[in-house]
Amino acid sequence: MPLHLDRDGAVPVARQLQAQLRDAILQGQLRPGERLPSTRTLARVLGTSRGAVMAAYDDLLTEGYLVGQVGSGTYVSVDLPAAPVAPAPHTPVAGTPHWLRASPVTPDVAPATKDPHAIDFRVGQPAVAPLSDEAWKRAWRRVSEESLPGAYAQAAGDPELRAEIAAYLHRSRGVPCGPDDVVITSGAIQGLHLVARAVLAPGDVAAFEEPGYRLARQVLRERGARILPVPVDGDGLRVSELPVGAEAPTLVYTTPSHQFPLGSRLSLPRRRALLDWAQAHDSLIVEDDYDGEFRYDTAPLPALAALDPSRVVYLGTFSKVLSPALRVGYVVAPPVLRERLEALKTIADYHTSWPVQRALAIFLRAGDLERHLARMRRVYARKRAALVRELEGARDVARVGGLEAGFHVHLDLDARLNAEEVARQSAARGVNVSLLAPFYVAQNAPGGLLLGYGGLEIEQIRQGARVLVEVMNHQAATSPGRLRQRHARQSDHR
Repeated sequence: MPLHLDRDGAVPVARQLQAQLRDAILQGQLRPGERLPSTRTLARVLGTSRGAVMAAYDDLLTEGYLVGQVGSGTYVSVDLPAAPVAPAPHTPVAGTPHWLRASPVTPDVAPATKDPHAIDFRVGQPAVAPLSDEAWKRAWRRVSEESLPGAYAQAAGDPELRAEIAAYLHRSRGVPCGPDDVVITSGAIQGLHLVARAVLAPGDVAAFEEPGYRLARQVLRERGARILPVPVDGDGLRVSELPVGAEAPTLVYTTPSHQFPLGSRLSLPRRRALLDWAQAHDSLIVEDDYDGEFRYDTAPLPALAALDPSRVVYLGTFSKVLSPALRVGYVVAPPVLRERLEALKTIADYHTSWPVQRALAIFLRAGDLERHLARMRRVYARKRAALVRELEGARDVARVGGLEAGFHVHLDLDARLNAEEVARQSAARGVNVSLLAPFYVAQNAPGGLLLGYGGLEIEQIRQGARVLVEVMNHQAATSPGRLRQRHARQSDHR
C-alpha cells in the first residue's frame, strides 16, 4: 500500500497519515482483521517520527477504524461497515484507439462446444487417448531425474531433440537434414512467424493456397505481406498460375501433403514445377507438413524439402501427431535462413520449454513416436471408413473429398443444398460442422462443409454422420428447385 507524506506541506504529517490509512481501509486495500505494522516499524519505513505514527493510530482507534490488542498489535476493525470509495470515473475510449493496429484473428481450430452431449466434427483435433500413458510416464520420469539447467537453453532448441527430429525426418520423409538444420519452436505457427519476420518486408507478395489455412494467412498479413490467392484443385496448388518475372512473389505457402482444407495432395509433377519456378525467381517455399504422417491407401510423395532443401522451409508440429497441449513444433531451414531464425527466436521467447523438449527427445529416442504413429494410422483409418460408410447415404447430394491423408474430410455439396443452413440445422440437433467458405479470400466462395473426425469415437462419428445425412437429404428434397420439379410431374400426370 503506497503512503506518500509531504513533509513540506501545510497539513501535519500525522494528519496526512491518518487520512491515507482511513482511505485505504474504506477502499478495501486494508481488509477487516488485517494487522498493521508496529508504530516503530512504520515510522522507520516512512522516515518520520514515531510520535507522528502514534498520533495517527490513536485518532483512527478513537474513530473506530482500528482496534488494539494488548501484546498482539493494532488491527483493522472487523465491525467497520464495508463502504468502499468509488474510483474516479474513466472516460471510455470511443471507437478503436490509434495505437491498436492489429486486426482480429479467427483461429481455424474452433473451441470445443459447451454442450457436453454435442458431437463436434472439429477440424485439427487429434485423438489423444490411444497415446501410451506408460511411454509418457517413462519419459517424464527420466526428465525428473535430470538436473534443471541453471542457465537459459539454446535458442535453437535442445541438441538431443534436434538430433532425434533430424533422424526421424530423414527416415520418414526423406528430408536430408542434421541437428544444426533444425530450430525448435512453440508450435508451427511460431515457426511461420519467425520465417515471415526473416523473409518478408511490408508490401512483399506472398502466394497462398485458395482456400487455405486462415491463421497462417493472417500471420503473413500481419507482417505486411500482400496475399496472392492461388487456386487449388485435385492435384494441389496450380503452379502454372503463379506470376513470373518481376511479379513473382517472394514467398509461397503450401500444404502439399494434405492440402488444408480440401485435402488434396500436390502431385509429383507439380512439386517439381514449383521447385523449378522457385529457383527461376529466387523465391522461398514454405512447406507446412502439419499432418503428413497420416496417409491411407496411397504411396507417400517426397517432401518438397527432400527434393530441394535450399529453396524450402519445412514446418512440422507435434500438436497434430501427439497432442495440441504440447505446443512444440520445428523448422528445417537453409543455413543462411536458420541463423536468422535463431536470432529471432531469442527475441520471441528465447527458447521453448526445456523439460517438454527433453521429454520429447526421450519419447523419440525410445521409438515411441513411430509406434504411436503406426497405431494412430490404424485408428484413423477405421474412423475414416466409418464416416465414409455413413455419408454414402447422401451420395446423391454430397461428395466426400480429402480422403488420402490426415483426419478431416470436406463435403462438396449439391447446388440444391445451402451449407450454412445444413450447418445450422445439424447444430440444432447436436452435431457441429465447419463451413468451407471462410477459408477462401474470395467473397463468392463455393459452399461446402469440413468434418474433422480425429477426436471423435467411432460411435459418435456414426451418430453425427447419420444426422448430417438426414439433414442434407431433407433439405435437398424440400429445395425450391426440387419442389418445382415435383409439381411439374404431378401436373403432367393429371
